[in-house]
Amino acid sequence: MQAVFDGHNDVLLRLWALARKGGDPLAEFRDGAAHGHIDAPRAKAGGLAGGLCAIYIPSGDLILRQPDENGHYQTPLAAPLERQPSLDIALDFAAIALRLHRAGIWRLCRTTGEIRAAMADGVFAAVLHMEGCEAIDEDLAALETFYAAGLRSLGPVWSRHNAFAHGVPFAYPMSPDTGPGLTEAGIRLVKACNALGILIDTAHMTEQSFWDVEKVSNQPLIASHSNVHALTPVARNLTDRQMDAIRAGKGLVGLNYATTMLRADGQENADTPLADMVRHIDYLVERMGIDCVALGSDFDGATIPSAIGDAAGNQALVHALAEAGYSTDELAKLCRENWLRVLGQAWHES
Repeated sequence: MQAVFDGHNDVLLRLWALARKGGDPLAEFRDGAAHGHIDAPRAKAGGLAGGLCAIYIPSGDLILRQPDENGHYQTPLAAPLERQPSLDIALDFAAIALRLHRAGIWRLCRTTGEIRAAMADGVFAAVLHMEGCEAIDEDLAALETFYAAGLRSLGPVWSRHNAFAHGVPFAYPMSPDTGPGLTEAGIRLVKACNALGILIDTAHMTEQSFWDVEKVSNQPLIASHSNVHALTPVARNLTDRQMDAIRAGKGLVGLNYATTMLRADGQENADTPLADMVRHIDYLVERMGIDCVALGSDFDGATIPSAIGDAAGNQALVHALAEAGYSTDELAKLCRENWLRVLGQAWHES
């Protein structure tokens, strides 16, 4: 079994929603659940040893559009969010992450050494990520507070605009070149993250935002949960030119398991074969090299292939990749080593 460090999941969103209904998020993650994708028992069964766990503020007004007679769809961007309610929710997410850590149910990691130690101890290695920075003020006063709480990765924007950048819609077929790029506050945010040692994630950004990050950041370019636009032309996927830039800086793309980003028809359909996932991995590896490709499942945030189902089925993809000819050393890179390399660079470990 290959141990997997996953580049993106929304388990904290699921646990936060449970807590709002009066449930116990610690017990749910520790003991397991019949719904969702990730908890400790299923992670252990599927070799999911850790990952980037997102603080994400839900957009209650977002309703995904159904495909038209041609299979095309375009969901309007979610409305911008107010900062104060977003900050309250983000603090709730961080509190759940810290409570899980204090209870020994998972280990909140701030260095790659801590990730490797948690993996060796059989404890889920969680890294705190922020997906969309609505909780951060333009003066960035809150950034260092979240950093002190364990934040080590962030994407300035989700698929809605905010004070820092512009996001792409959920749309098929569509180019990622859908609007402006980083704002002045966004440029300051990227520079501050570079100085602190917080990974910058370009997932959900417009293509112009992506190029602005390339100009401003001193880190490798990262798209934590994105796939190949040439194979699945949704706005969230990456063009060949973007992948070439990621390769040039020895960055990383994490394969998103969302069926809408894997299937040639861009549809939300769990009856999606593992061959579609392998097809995207093959393209990424051919375009960028084995050192620039990893996994970014989007567990608990998307419809994924039924052949995987949840974290317990994660090795199904590993086995499919092995059958496609990837060696043990190559699988280790895809499953965890490439993520640990770029995290170490962003965190000033090398």
